[in-house]
Amino acid sequence: MIRSLFIAATGMEAQKINIDVIANNLANTNTAGYKKSRADFQELMYQELASPGATSAAGSQLPSGIQIGLGVRPVAVQKVFQQGDLVKTGNSLDLAIEGDGFFQIIKPDGEIAYTRAGTFKLDSEGRIVNSEGYALEPEITIPADAIQITIGSDGRVSVIQPGSNVPNEVGQIEIAKFPNPGGLKSIGRNLFVETSSSGAPTTSTPGSDGLGSIQQGFIELSNVNIVEEMIQMIVSQRAYELNSKAVQAADEMLQVTNNMRR
Repeated sequence: MIRSLFIAATGMEAQKINIDVIANNLANTNTAGYKKSRADFQELMYQELASPGATSAAGSQLPSGIQIGLGVRPVAVQKVFQQGDLVKTGNSLDLAIEGDGFFQIIKPDGEIAYTRAGTFKLDSEGRIVNSEGYALEPEITIPADAIQITIGSDGRVSVIQPGSNVPNEVGQIEIAKFPNPGGLKSIGRNLFVETSSSGAPTTSTPGSDGLGSIQQGFIELSNVNIVEEMIQMIVSQRAYELNSKAVQAADEMLQVTNNMRR
């Protein structure tokens, strides 16, 4: 009975973490480029009271033995990099990647971060930056007198300036791909950084080497499915309640044992 208290407690702790993950997904339903997370769990070790295949006192072989599980633990919270819906905005600096790949962003410390959020803007120097003011890598500067910005599906950035109808190419967007995007580290602000688990990135022009293409005037929405998350939340809540009932049942059994001498 004491063992069951601790087993049920691991279940309650696991479901609390699951609810935390679901709550974060729901909070980011309208976050551009957000990728939902999923909590993975694993059973704990087993206490073996009788080994399967052991010989009993009567000389027969035990067909299954006695193994009692000791609960559950969280082993991973991984990102699910499914494509989110693309929504047309008409803004020339709103970009979406249709397919695999990440935009490259230069952090203030010089480290390269990666994102699927393509809500870009211009800073005071005409550089293409994200909402935090971090520049796109490779850095691209739009001339101050540009009257039209065109970004092709291959990432070529061209502008039309006064007195000319001929587009002038001012830069080339490159995107990155990882062997294991699930191994990227989330650092907030819609950014990821490379880890030893993600592997080293390979960069190329959009639409080549298995990379996705750029869609100008679109943004990629969060890939969170609200209905699925609500269902998972209900299931997790019920599992939490069941584990709490197991704690209550074990406590009542202990109470009976304690009162046997009365």
